[in-house]
Amino acid sequence: VSMENKNNVTEFILLGLTQDKTTAKVCFLLFLVLYAIIIFGNLLIIITIKTSERLDSPMYFFLSYLSFLDISYSTVTAPKLIYDLLVGKKTIPFVGCIAQLFMGHFFGCTEIFLLTVMAYDRCVAIHKPLHYTNVMNKHVCGCLVTASWVGGFVHSLVQALLTIQLPFCGPNEIDHYFCDVHPLLKLACTNTYVISVLVVTNSGLISLTCFVVLAVSYVIIMVSLRIYSSKGRLRALSTCSSHVTVVILFFGPCIFIYMRPSTTFSADKMISVFYTIITPVLNPLIYTLRNEEVKNAIKKLWSRKV
Repeated sequence: VSMENKNNVTEFILLGLTQDKTTAKVCFLLFLVLYAIIIFGNLLIIITIKTSERLDSPMYFFLSYLSFLDISYSTVTAPKLIYDLLVGKKTIPFVGCIAQLFMGHFFGCTEIFLLTVMAYDRCVAIHKPLHYTNVMNKHVCGCLVTASWVGGFVHSLVQALLTIQLPFCGPNEIDHYFCDVHPLLKLACTNTYVISVLVVTNSGLISLTCFVVLAVSYVIIMVSLRIYSSKGRLRALSTCSSHVTVVILFFGPCIFIYMRPSTTFSADKMISVFYTIITPVLNPLIYTLRNEEVKNAIKKLWSRKV
């Protein structure tokens, strides 16, 4: 509230994805369906893992949290985007804008850390199979998930604090469909060079560092697979390829958006749609269609309900 009194801006106007009414109606239906798939698909994975006795390995423990994060992350932006596609003036209060920025980075960064943890889990499972149950016990898994949440919270807190202390004197139009750091830095009526460097250091380096760790993990996995039989190798590759697909779909756009100074491009909005909506839609499909254990558990759960 004190920041609102200090600034001339008490709300922001979101320009959204498109100004064309016909395109907006098509997008409304498309994103409404995609958001419903995100909720249903990820909830199905969570319920299946929690109710299935066979899906009790660390990999599925982490997968249930990934599904929860996908639901949470998309919910930060998707409902507002869907609603705004049908209204003329798209506004968001100053406090709501900062809250959306904080929650988006919180869930997004937590997912980045969790994907890195999942790569470590697969690396241990394939590189040291005899020691896997001892290394990845329940206590360690719980600590890794907790560390991911704490890391995401610290990251998003830094992003919010860097942004909220900026003076906004007008204009208040954000050329985006949600509040993010770069569009807000563009509206600040002060020199934001130092803050933009801090943002790149905070967001960009986290994405890049975790991506490098992931790449190294999969190099180790590929090397370790040489000692496996052809059947074991194919099964391990099937599991890992699903994770690699998710990593590429999520990290690619994040690195493009955040590993650069505070500049905005026209393509940013479409790229943001990719990692806020498209990837959470694909995750359940990738992990279920390529995983026989999950498919069998879903069939068993469905037959039980019927």
